[in-house]
Amino acid sequence: MPVLPKIAAYADELTEIRRDFHEHPEIGFEEVRTSGIVAELLRKWGVDEVHTGLGKTGVVGIINGSREGGRTVGLRADM
Repeated sequence: MPVLPKIAAYADELTEIRRDFHEHPEIGFEEVRTSGIVAELLRKWGVDEVHTGLGKTGVVGIINGSREGGRTVGLRADM
């Protein structure tokens, strides 16, 4: 499946973020730096709600759709 042009436009920024995370590894449940960056990026990218500190370093971003009563999509990623 081809990458959408709107997403492809972020390729350089996303590569830089991934490389930064790998240059600063953190032990499980001690990803304080990483979770802070993730929360900051979600806010920068306009995510409607960003909740931090879940399970110590967990981050949840909520995007409110424009349709009422529509379906919900959940995405999950491990740090």
